Amino acid sequence: MKRIIQQIRAAFAGLAPRERLLVSIVGGLLAFGIVWLGGVSPLLAAGDRAEERVAAAEQRLEVMRRLRREYDEVSQRLESVEQRIREGGRGNLRTNLEQLAKKASVKIESMEPQSSPANESYREAKVEVGLKEVGLNETVRYLHEIEAAQQVLSVKALRLRSRSDTKGKTASNLLDVTFTVSSFQPK
Repeated sequence: MKRIIQQIRAAFAGLAPRERLLVSIVGGLLAFGIVWLGGVSPLLAAGDRAEERVAAAEQRLEVMRRLRREYDEVSQRLESVEQRIREGGRGNLRTNLEQLAKKASVKIESMEPQSSPANESYREAKVEVGLKEVGLNETVRYLHEIEAAQQVLSVKALRLRSRSDTKGKTASNLLDVTFTVSSFQPK
């Protein structure tokens, strides 16, 4: 190795001053390039990747915070509903619906019991309620009475159809309404 270095020094010493300057500049640029490509550039790239990872982690953290807030809100609503179920009124669903209909001045055309899925914490009773030839105001009043009842009741699958007269014309002020009402009681 010493021999090669001595040969390079001898060759460099044999160059003219202008050639030495040119070889020194090229050698310096070559050394700078090697240092840049071998050391500085990888460090800068690693820093950029680290910044990208930090930004991605911050985005994931923000998503997790948002999901946690949503989970907490849903948990609070669920706890509120469960408390209402535990403390709410009891009674026969059909009887309660009939009483609420009288209060809202609505005549119930039909009440059909529906099957409900099993739940380990609550018993659900379901009834499909049919109203014929009712006005929109009476329907809204009845639905409001159901939602505001002491017993926890839930209205689902609401269907409204405008009522037609005998000649097929639409009677705009009368409706046929069908919906399902569920009540819940702890087991």
